[in-house]
Amino acid sequence: MSKREENESTNNYRRLGTRSPTPSPLHTHTHTQTNLPSPHSHSRGFAAPDPSGACPAMANYIHVPEGAPVVPKLNVTVDEHDHRPGALQLIKEIRPNWKPTEVEMKSFTDGITNKLIGCYIGSALQDVVLVRIYGHKTELFVDRENEVKSFLVLQAHRCAPHLYCTFNNGLCYQFLEGMVLEPEHIRNPGIFRLIARQLAKYHAIHAHNGWVPQSDLWLKMGKFLSLVPTRFEDPAKNQRLISAVPSVACLQDELVWLQHSLSQLASPVVLCHNDLLCKNIIYRSAGGNVKFIDYEYAGYNYQAYDIGNHFNEFAGLNEVDYSLYPGRSLQLQWLKAYLEAYKEYKDQSTEVTDSEVELLYVQVNRFALASHFFWALWALIQAQYSTIDFDFLGYAVLRFSQYFKMKPEVTALSLPE
Repeated sequence: MSKREENESTNNYRRLGTRSPTPSPLHTHTHTQTNLPSPHSHSRGFAAPDPSGACPAMANYIHVPEGAPVVPKLNVTVDEHDHRPGALQLIKEIRPNWKPTEVEMKSFTDGITNKLIGCYIGSALQDVVLVRIYGHKTELFVDRENEVKSFLVLQAHRCAPHLYCTFNNGLCYQFLEGMVLEPEHIRNPGIFRLIARQLAKYHAIHAHNGWVPQSDLWLKMGKFLSLVPTRFEDPAKNQRLISAVPSVACLQDELVWLQHSLSQLASPVVLCHNDLLCKNIIYRSAGGNVKFIDYEYAGYNYQAYDIGNHFNEFAGLNEVDYSLYPGRSLQLQWLKAYLEAYKEYKDQSTEVTDSEVELLYVQVNRFALASHFFWALWALIQAQYSTIDFDFLGYAVLRFSQYFKMKPEVTALSLPE
């Protein structure tokens, strides 16, 4: 195996199941934030968090298809600080022919939501079992039951790896071979057309069993807002919160505006990935296809949100640079390829008009605002609870900064007549 191949193979399961922007660029931002965060208010229709600490209860429209495999639930808890004993218990059930003494484990540290371990025998990495240990307090913002349902639905449509089992604080699944993409790859027309087509396939999946699905985006962000910390014990961190993050009252106003503004765009509600960053895309040059990984945030949402969220991720992870956000020309090519594939999967005429592309262009760029807002709130909650060594507060500042910078630009876009 060449060094390049080794790096690609390692990166595959390093990134599986993680949201992993790196911390180095997160201290820089250009937008001046305002106001001291005020105590939380649950007005404006935003519900308070569940006192049990569980993820907010929301309407779950995902229906697992008949004949889907039953996923074993193993009564095993894997210690994130001493994972080998628990991981071996899982391997004993999943790969009973593997000798415990021969099992190699690779722990990856660059994920910022969960801990991920690759288990394998030998050096060829032909069969790697991925063990994902849920991050501390991630149940506050991730519906684990919904994640398993999404896994099974996508698996039934050959869009996901095999889910081997769940356990008390995580799940195990199949390693996907291929190259993890970087920002320069997703700008390549040959690759971005594959991504557009695969996302269209997701969006065309019928998984709601007759219900008319609704997006939980606004309810979820309202719940997130109710969990945002108003102070930190660390004085330096607390001062940074005060000086660099908008007040809760300001954020409430922004969320009300977002919901009012974006709900009028009539973007269809479809089955979405909701976290399509570069490292969640696996490319296989041999087959000429891409697969998406990590379904923690998958669910019914606005079509334009999912695409706008992906466009935001063109900025990269190692050195976040929002000047890499795709320009109009690239977006129009991407969106036309997407609409052609979406119509094909929906058994409609694949003819796409300029007006249809322009409408989606406006919808996507406005919903990109909601993506920045969502991940900024997410990062603030992580800054309070996560045990992973990462500058979550800095990441929140970065996303809020881009939100306010982008807001006047995208709100000026006109819908086609």
